[in-house]
Amino acid sequence: MNKQVLLERIEAQLEQTLQIATEAAMRAYNTATDDENVAENKYDTFALEASYLAHGQAQRVAECKADISAYQHLFATMPTQQTTIVVGHLVSLEDQQGHAKKVFLGPAAGGLKFMINNEEVITVTPSSPFGEALLGREIDEEIDIHIGGNILWFDVINIE
Repeated sequence: MNKQVLLERIEAQLEQTLQIATEAAMRAYNTATDDENVAENKYDTFALEASYLAHGQAQRVAECKADISAYQHLFATMPTQQTTIVVGHLVSLEDQQGHAKKVFLGPAAGGLKFMINNEEVITVTPSSPFGEALLGREIDEEIDIHIGGNILWFDVINIE
């Protein structure tokens, strides 16, 4: 699998998410500041609720920008060693039934899924149980991941 294609897809997804969040924040801001939404009495809370929404959407925009910044920093400092898993590695795993799984250990935006060359790749972060279990592991090492009372076992097959 071409790791560069994956990184370009992640970047495009993050940019699209930022665009959507920015548009939502602008709509919420415009609603909160519209003259037609001025409270008519003490029970009319529409403008107040709209301002809370605008604040939340602005925070979402800031989170999106932080995710993009984290990936830009990663692009500039991609790991070159491939003996132990660190942030920036694409890891091939195999479960106990012999099913393959590809995981990209990224700095942010965990949970993104991509299909590349008919292979699914999911991003995880070091703060997730999956990412935490991967950090520092080596090829042929077995990892166990504790998620919601379940234990999943994987063998590390390859590190890119």
